[in-house]
Amino acid sequence: MKIDLHCHTKHSYDAGSDIEKIIIQGKKMGLDGIAITDHENTNGWEEAISLGKKHNFLIVLGQEIKTTKGDILGLFLNKQIDGYKKDPKIVMEEIKKQNGLVIIPHPFHNGEGFRDKLENYLDIIDAIEVFNARKPLSSPDKKALQFAKDYNLGMTAGSDSHHHKGVGYAYTEADVKTIDDFKNAIINKKTRGLGKKAPIYQIFTPLLSKMKL
Repeated sequence: MKIDLHCHTKHSYDAGSDIEKIIIQGKKMGLDGIAITDHENTNGWEEAISLGKKHNFLIVLGQEIKTTKGDILGLFLNKQIDGYKKDPKIVMEEIKKQNGLVIIPHPFHNGEGFRDKLENYLDIIDAIEVFNARKPLSSPDKKALQFAKDYNLGMTAGSDSHHHKGVGYAYTEADVKTIDDFKNAIINKKTRGLGKKAPIYQIFTPLLSKMKL
């Protein structure tokens, strides 16, 4: 099973693609599903679930949450978390209360990396995003991969797409057949973060979105 665990829709302030376009692109790229991880909101969840059923495509409900120390991905959530600029430990605990997974995206990338020692959160982190397709540099991904190995953490990958044409360049893979087993594979550290870097123009996806390309 292949799922892109980091996708933004028109409901993120810096993205603009319709959810159906994102799903169609995901299927084109050979994915089984995507995670909807809009910034600070879950406004696209209901539509995504409906369209997922229409296209026979798996949808993981998630959110990217900005904390005082950097972004956190909450996956397999059931309601919105209002964690904007809160302490990361508080946000992580809120994710866990929903039986969700705590993922640290792009932890070592300049500008959007996690601004605290991840060692302080090992008791609550489920996985590290070890490959981010939208960020052009590979060395931070390699550092994330090594960190996950050193501390026996789960591994995920995602496109971090802010435009539908960027979906699917990176994905998380597990040898399972159901979404529940996929979640358990992350918890049990049996996933692989795979993919390749998206075309460099994907850095400018907010502009692309406004141009409706």
